[in-house]
Amino acid sequence: MDKKLIGVDLGGTTTKFAILTVEGDIQQRWSIDTNILDEGAHIIPDIIESINHHLGLYDMSADQFAGIGMGSPGTVDRQLGTVIGAYNLNWKTLQQAKKEIEAGTGIQFAIDNDANVAALGERWKGAGENDDNVAFVTLGTGVGGGIIADGHLLHGTAGAAGEIGHVTVDPTGYVCTCGKKGCLETVASATGVVRVARDMAEEYAGTSQLKQILDDGNEISSKITFDLAKQGDPLAKMVVDKVAKYLGIALGNVGNTLNPAFIVIGGGVSAAGDFLLDQVQAYFNEYTFPQVRATTKLKLAALGNVAGVIGAASLALEFV
Repeated sequence: MDKKLIGVDLGGTTTKFAILTVEGDIQQRWSIDTNILDEGAHIIPDIIESINHHLGLYDMSADQFAGIGMGSPGTVDRQLGTVIGAYNLNWKTLQQAKKEIEAGTGIQFAIDNDANVAALGERWKGAGENDDNVAFVTLGTGVGGGIIADGHLLHGTAGAAGEIGHVTVDPTGYVCTCGKKGCLETVASATGVVRVARDMAEEYAGTSQLKQILDDGNEISSKITFDLAKQGDPLAKMVVDKVAKYLGIALGNVGNTLNPAFIVIGGGVSAAGDFLLDQVQAYFNEYTFPQVRATTKLKLAALGNVAGVIGAASLALEFV
């Protein structure tokens, strides 16, 4: 009988699980709340408990599985199977994920960074069409990325390869949480879009519903900004144009450097869909050289919130 895979997508609020075939088809999936109390001490025990509980529910045993793969925030050591510095999980000290989960489940375990894992998911079963050359950028609370080049996920010397969110798009721009100025994350994340909108609204003299909302002291979101731009609000359109330009610069340089078949755009901000993609594409065309412009295609992510569990499960293919 073909062995199965387990994918775990560990996030700051929820942890998602799935049981998959080695072909990447999801057979069961479930999720639990991530308990980050007590410096995240409950997270790994909860994962072990949930896996064992569900194997019991489905009348399955450890020997039916080739492995467990997990995507985690923070700095991941793939060889040792450890995580450190995942601040949204309250993990400040070194976590022995591999050692504990293998001991607790009796199943082999592999781990990688959450953005890399989402990239693997989109590449395997989503917009990346299982091509050997795929770059993935996720526009959420922050901006993450992952790069598959010549069939290999790139990690870099310190595991920091594919951090597209820290590509400099405006050398005189906003200060990023990383300490440098003008990172893509400061203008193209959900919070970045809001920041751009607030600053542009201050200088904008015309009539605009977006400006009115801000002037009235009300909160806006990236979604409100994109929705108003779709309705033709002049300020919102300028904001989206600026964000699209920054994305075009960053993704254009990813294209110029790596020439992937696909650059896949995911995350909450990408819910703006073709309205955003078409504008990014126009700038991408402006900032790429002809061979790249002709062969590297921008696409919206296709898997939504299952990219993480699918990509995580693919880490366990090494045990098959």
